[in-house]
Amino acid sequence: MKVLLIGSGGREHALAWKLAQSPRLTRLYAAPGNPGVAQHAELVSVDVTDHEAVIRFCLDKEVDLVVVGPEVPLVAGLVDDLEAARIPAFGPRKAAAQLEGSKAYTKELCATYDIPTARHRSFVEPAGAKHYIRQQGAPIVVKADGLAAGKGVVVAMTLEEALAAVDMMFEGGLGAAGESIVIEEFMTGEEVSYFCLVDGDKVLPFGSAQDHKRAFDGDEGPNTGGMGAYSPAPIFTPELEKRALDEIVRPTAKAMKTLGNPFRGILYAGLMMTPEGPKLVEYNVRFGDPECQVLMTRLKGDLLEILSAAVNGSLNRIKAEWASEPAITVVMATKGYPGDVSKGSEIQDLDKAGSVDGVTVFQAGTREKNGVLQAAGGRVLNVTATGPDFITARERAYEAVDLIDWPEGFCRRDIGWRALKSGTQG
Repeated sequence: MKVLLIGSGGREHALAWKLAQSPRLTRLYAAPGNPGVAQHAELVSVDVTDHEAVIRFCLDKEVDLVVVGPEVPLVAGLVDDLEAARIPAFGPRKAAAQLEGSKAYTKELCATYDIPTARHRSFVEPAGAKHYIRQQGAPIVVKADGLAAGKGVVVAMTLEEALAAVDMMFEGGLGAAGESIVIEEFMTGEEVSYFCLVDGDKVLPFGSAQDHKRAFDGDEGPNTGGMGAYSPAPIFTPELEKRALDEIVRPTAKAMKTLGNPFRGILYAGLMMTPEGPKLVEYNVRFGDPECQVLMTRLKGDLLEILSAAVNGSLNRIKAEWASEPAITVVMATKGYPGDVSKGSEIQDLDKAGSVDGVTVFQAGTREKNGVLQAAGGRVLNVTATGPDFITARERAYEAVDLIDWPEGFCRRDIGWRALKSGTQG
């Protein structure tokens, strides 16, 4: 099979790495990719926002499957246009991608179909939002309705923070994403990332993980796109997984089919483990980043076969098998992230890091210039390690981090602390 992979981050490097292991793969293209993806795929100069250009490329190269990594092309309807040209694509159509593209849409669906989630209200103007916040009190959560590149959620611990978040969003701080907002109750508990493949009808559980959103050790500092992750999530017991499937994921898949917007792709549920059981925080309609990196290193089967089954409606014939070994990934970011960062700093000795037992280094915000690897973004590297237990995986990851020569980079030093605190070592 010839495959085109859309995207350029660490998630896409991990997907390319795993797809390249498939005996079914004959050619892997990537647009735009990055130097890490280029180790496994041919990078092609196709503007992924130009859907006609993507279609022309696929028809010219006789591409058998397009795998869409990020959420923006999905919400923009790339899969719809590919399917209209009879090009199979992994990922939801535009209408189904609203599960991530509009938080208000998802909340309304939860209310209609009795899917457990936080109490909430949606607003399109600031006065009503502020009145509601003053009624509810703090802590409280303010969310932009649309896509905001991971920056659209403010967990406000005081009324002042919440009111400031409302002003920021309605005054254009997040662009069109903040033209409407959702205000939610603050839920207490541990959050779990739960992944399921859906083929429009059937649901295949596809692993759990936990990530670290805050920039600095001890869960301090601003929220980020994710500073590290580990899989599986020890807190997510088989009993909790069954409840999440029966009460949240399967009802969502059934509801989308009933609404005429069947979901096909990876459904990523952010779940809060509350005293009452799992509740939905939000949905994403693509693999998480950096959660994808730890899932791919644990997946034993043929990823291309699995994704193809989701596309053609045959998930009932597929099993997802996982290595018993846990995995941890540590994100190395450019100093200053998640704020403005400088580009062009040199990165060396990735080969040394990759030589550590059980370690794979996935590249995210990187570029190559005159044969030199450089940082080209905020989150730059994902140092990923497996091991017989969480302690060993973590030790390997940080051993590899310390072998990388990149003075302008930083990382958290406490990735995986919840797994270690739980006492679960495998």
